Amino acid sequence: MSTARTDSEQVELANTALYEAVERGDTAAMGRLWLDDPDAEVSCVHPGWPVLRGRNEVLRSYALIMASTDYIQFFLTDVEVSVAGDTALVTCTENILSGGPAEEEGELGPLVGQLVVATNAFRRVGEEWKVWSHHGSPVLAGREDEEDEGDGANGAEGISGG
Repeated sequence: MSTARTDSEQVELANTALYEAVERGDTAAMGRLWLDDPDAEVSCVHPGWPVLRGRNEVLRSYALIMASTDYIQFFLTDVEVSVAGDTALVTCTENILSGGPAEEEGELGPLVGQLVVATNAFRRVGEEWKVWSHHGSPVLAGREDEEDEGDGANGAEGISGG
């Protein structure tokens, strides 16, 4: 006998399934995961992209990403789930490892890492949680170091008048 999962656990599983579908390049799974309700338009913002609205446009964007990516793996950290009735939000950090283009045919390209913070909104449909919206924003690496260097460049001399 299986034990019932809490809403938060079900939402976290649905969130994980979203990333696993991208990793596998599984467009059919993506279609099953996204909300299909004419009264609730889905939306998606991939890092660096404009807002995509409408189920067909969102699913097309994922198909393009999956078709043009040789390898991608997500390591999700900082996952927080919040459920309010039939709506849920998941915030997380996507630690992305993807394969860049190979220099020569038959070889693997270099691996590239990227950090993205994401918010995924879900709606309950029957017993399932469906993705309603995804928004990913890139994390600017090294920003704290750059600010420290900027302070060092001016140094205490600039403050004391020198």
